[in-house]
Amino acid sequence: MDGMAKSEPVGPADQGSPAERIGRRVTELRRERGLSLSELAARAGIGKATLSGVEAGTRNPTLETLYAITGQLDLPLAAVLADPQPQSRHLEPGFADVHGASVTAHLHAVFEEPTAIFEFYRVRIRPGSRQLSPAHSAGTTEHLSVFSGRGVAGPPDAPITLEPGVYATWAGDRPHVFEAAEDVVAALMIRSPRVLRTPG
Repeated sequence: MDGMAKSEPVGPADQGSPAERIGRRVTELRRERGLSLSELAARAGIGKATLSGVEAGTRNPTLETLYAITGQLDLPLAAVLADPQPQSRHLEPGFADVHGASVTAHLHAVFEEPTAIFEFYRVRIRPGSRQLSPAHSAGTTEHLSVFSGRGVAGPPDAPITLEPGVYATWAGDRPHVFEAAEDVVAALMIRSPRVLRTPG
């Protein structure tokens, strides 16, 4: 199928725990952008000690924290979950699982095209807590297909009702919520515009 973007399995090639691998990626990406630890923490709205713990690999970051960090780096979440080396992007069980107040997301694949990046996740929304996800990069959209369970997701002031068979979409560059009345299992696709950076 000529002209179509290809996807690759994702996963880490280097050694260490998932938290350590994520921490190294966050440090690397922060430095590439010329930001100090204090600057990124302030922009992301998280404590300097929290970001320091994430980078050191001594803290298991929540989904909300990782979104706050990657949003300020103008990157999709997959940038800190997937190994940057295409030749070694195998999926390692457990590595790409991240947890929020109510959402557990497992990264399956990343598709890259000239103008956008597509991330594919299996998600579970757990009952008992309402998760507020921070705004992602400008132009990001989220697309959710529900397999089972019931709940709501999307804009906080007009959440979309989730039930089996529902397809829901919303602007991911604004804060949005996830909440389940009963366990929701779904597929989530996140489309992020590719941010082109010029050297220097």
